[in-house]
Amino acid sequence: MQKVLKQAVSIALAVGLLAGCASEEDTIQMAPLPVVENTFTPVQGWSSKVGNGVGHFFSKLSPAVGYGKVFVADRNGLVKALDPDTGKEIWQQDLEEDMPARLAGGISLSYGKVFIGTENAEVIALDETTGEVAWRQTVEGEVLSKPLVDEGLVVVNTSRGILQALDANSGESRWQLGSELPTLTLRGDSSPVSISGGVFWGQANGRLAGALMGNGQMLWQQPIGSPKGGTEIDRLVDVDASPVIDGERLFALGYNGSLVSIDLRTGQAAWKRNYSSATDFVIDGSQLYLITDKDHLVAVDTRSGMELWSNNQLEYRLLSAPAVINGYLVVGDSEGYLHWLDPYSGDFVAQQETDGSGIAVPPVRMSDGYLVITRNGRINKMQMP
Repeated sequence: MQKVLKQAVSIALAVGLLAGCASEEDTIQMAPLPVVENTFTPVQGWSSKVGNGVGHFFSKLSPAVGYGKVFVADRNGLVKALDPDTGKEIWQQDLEEDMPARLAGGISLSYGKVFIGTENAEVIALDETTGEVAWRQTVEGEVLSKPLVDEGLVVVNTSRGILQALDANSGESRWQLGSELPTLTLRGDSSPVSISGGVFWGQANGRLAGALMGNGQMLWQQPIGSPKGGTEIDRLVDVDASPVIDGERLFALGYNGSLVSIDLRTGQAAWKRNYSSATDFVIDGSQLYLITDKDHLVAVDTRSGMELWSNNQLEYRLLSAPAVINGYLVVGDSEGYLHWLDPYSGDFVAQQETDGSGIAVPPVRMSDGYLVITRNGRINKMQMP
């Protein structure tokens, strides 16, 4: 069984002990691998590797595609730019200094730069052409989610509950906005999103917040979940899934909270449904796809919030966030399998095995295929038959 699975089960058991209700019957059981008759088999284009990957650590280092390159990184600080057609290395930069860089905050591309956040409370900007370091800036807490780059600013949501904006060219701090942190929170933070001069992000106190991008002035806060229960674990309400903007609506999802559709103009909820998750979700057309805290896949109509289908056959397989590739819904799991589903029925249509080290982030769509990165740093470019 993979190290990441052992760690997750240990955590789950520890949670049960802390709650005072652990027993053999409470042990979390990973669902067996579904037997799937493949209706198609993806073809590998090229394969490459970036350092040691992220291993069993919490890290969401998804590849980024732009500027005619593929950008990948490992947790220790190795960043590479690859040719998207061949996988050959264009440049590499090692950000490790006296200690591992502990890259975790995703990869964002804009203004001719590559932006990455770290568990060492840094945001780092690299030149996209050469890989040279443009600037490194210390921020107020770990950066565990992907930075937002917009209106000349790099905005990060830190582990200390602070939303901080840096100048994209110099790295100088422009403004910061704090929020109250509960005593106990989940490991992770939502990535901020922006539209029309506003920035929106999830908070560990169970709220979705909106502020002005230019100066950080708070616009509104909307509760996604309210603490309930007698223990700190029961009262976890983090909004760690990144919000998604679709038209005039903003969608947010909380742990021990709800899936909420919010009117961007007023900040008021159009509808709210009970789902618990700390995993990013995706919208395609009028359907929203999410992974619950039990690793159930669910499809919801974005217009009404009505559940369209649910699939629980991957329960507790530690799924990645979902992606939509070539009209199919796809998720990865901790044993290194990609599961492909019909987006309208939730039925499996294909299954793809990788190197067995586990998949922490969803596949990344390209114009002529998609990228899959595993926990040990193996990057595969795949194409549909």
